[in-house]
Amino acid sequence: MKISTVLDSIDLGNMALPEFQRGYVWNREQVRGLMQSLYRRYPVGGLLVWSTAGDAAATRGTTSEATNAIKLLLDGQQRITSLYGVMRGHAPAFFEGNEKAFTGLYFDVRTETFEFYGPVKMRDDPLWVNVTELFKTDLAPWIGTIASLGIEGDEQAEYITRLTNVLAIRDRELHVEEITGRSMTLDEVVDIFNRVNSGGTKLSKGDLALARICATWPEARDTMNAKLEEWREIGFNFKLDWLLRVTNAVLTGEAEFTALRDVDRHEFERSLTQSIDHCDRLLNLISDRLSLDHDRVLPGIYAFPVMARFMERSGSLDSADERRLLFWYLHAGLWGRFSGSTETILNQDLRTVDEFGVDGLIRQLEMWRGELKVSPEHFAGAERGSRFYPLLYLLSRVGGAQDLLTGEALSSHMLGRLSSLQLHHIFPKAMLKELGYGRSERNALGNFCFLTQASNLAIGRRPPSDYLAECQENHPGVLASQWIPVVPELWEPGLYPEFLEKRRELLAKAANSLLANLKTGTELPFQARVEGSIVATAAMVEIDEDSAGLREITEMCHDLGLPVPELNYSIDDPDTGETLAWADAAWPRGLQEGLTEPVAYLTEPDEEMESRLGELGYRFFTNVERLTWHLETVLGIDIDGDGEVGEIEAAAVQ
Repeated sequence: MKISTVLDSIDLGNMALPEFQRGYVWNREQVRGLMQSLYRRYPVGGLLVWSTAGDAAATRGTTSEATNAIKLLLDGQQRITSLYGVMRGHAPAFFEGNEKAFTGLYFDVRTETFEFYGPVKMRDDPLWVNVTELFKTDLAPWIGTIASLGIEGDEQAEYITRLTNVLAIRDRELHVEEITGRSMTLDEVVDIFNRVNSGGTKLSKGDLALARICATWPEARDTMNAKLEEWREIGFNFKLDWLLRVTNAVLTGEAEFTALRDVDRHEFERSLTQSIDHCDRLLNLISDRLSLDHDRVLPGIYAFPVMARFMERSGSLDSADERRLLFWYLHAGLWGRFSGSTETILNQDLRTVDEFGVDGLIRQLEMWRGELKVSPEHFAGAERGSRFYPLLYLLSRVGGAQDLLTGEALSSHMLGRLSSLQLHHIFPKAMLKELGYGRSERNALGNFCFLTQASNLAIGRRPPSDYLAECQENHPGVLASQWIPVVPELWEPGLYPEFLEKRRELLAKAANSLLANLKTGTELPFQARVEGSIVATAAMVEIDEDSAGLREITEMCHDLGLPVPELNYSIDDPDTGETLAWADAAWPRGLQEGLTEPVAYLTEPDEEMESRLGELGYRFFTNVERLTWHLETVLGIDIDGDGEVGEIEAAAVQ
């Protein structure tokens, strides 16, 4: 089937996507590569379609009244969507994704290459031809443009031939293999999809469950994604599978998605509404009572199905229920309750909460874990990905911690909900590096505290023996409020290990006191209750005193209108929550969101982490100069030494 015929079928509503298909995920490099391959007549693979009646499966891209036979794309969505976007100039009806991935593609008639628009290279250069405009207007305008430039003879003929070859892409034949038969079940078709799509990401159990739901309620996916976007805007990034898991627990009391197989559409819709309400209440509760106000300090997200089930069964919660529920939630996250066989553990907890309530959950956790007590060794971890990092943040926000330089309380109540804190190394990283300490030792949790931005910058790289005494003198008790040993001998560089040991003891004691108070009902310090919907909070700015490079990168991205990086970023397993890799800065959705590959930055080389990042599909950099060069290449601009944008010759960024 010709590519043009495929696109016409989409326009007529005769070709669409089944609802179980994920959205568009290609980036610009993949789109460019596809067009280059088609232009050079390279093979690009065929299509697999399911030919069925219009009412046989939930679809995207057809009207609800469609009853004639339609072809549902099982394999080839990314290629066909890209071609449709480039040739039509807009996305197809079934599109879910970022249209910028295929807009602004140009063809250089001199070099026969495709690239996305770069102002330095292409501005005022008519021999860079807008590919979409070429498909819309055909050859005539471009022949006139070439002639107006004084290009004649064989050179003119060659350029016109090259543009003709671009247009010939629409006549390329794609092999289309069809699966036919009204009797085929959705499960059978999904199994076929997974088999032919083995090189990509297979459909999860959640995808299949949602496909069944969308068969009777096509708006389900959009409804869920809209709520996920609301949460994302206020700092909580959850996956669609997670919300589906919560809804499944609320509706059926089960963890496995198979429990949703025969659920009535209206039952699911009602339960989704209830689940969203429960999650909103839980996020408010966790933010207000524990000051865990963004997802990077939110432990144990798979505890939410259990807590939402408890709220559904219990109705309104009194203050004692809230405290015990938070006590269980924190311990479940600290000890990795859901880091193993998630569904098995969830089922145990769902049955327990139905029969014995939150007290049963706590008893079960005690039997599984033993004594629910924090020891100094638990603060021996390093990096932001440690399970006990959220506990350190929690202690700082609700445990009475004060800013070292100002003595101001760091609670969200005192600083305000839109306040932000910065991560501070008590012993500067540069000093520890000079003393021969490795990265994990320099970034030990016991070496972290939180400060306001002004204080963090003012302290800079001063050694603790220099500034801690001054802080204590100006604000008596400020060191104790941050659980910093008030023992001047331990502030000396040579006693760093002894300092960490003592501070871990103080942190563990404070953590156990706070957790005990939470369980028994003692009010936490600086507790601030906010009723109503969740309020957006400022994200933690975790640039430390020794990260001038990160500041430079962040400011440069801001000036260029690019997304600023997520700092001290961990890449976690979506099922277990375990940290797979980390980076000092990362753009998990690309420097141009949704258009380019994920990017990570490490302040210093780390072979193990570089290997992990590569395996996870990240492009990584270990110095600012290389990252800046990459930005210049991606954007087609010149960034001078001060991060300013300037003009350069096209060759310089090729």
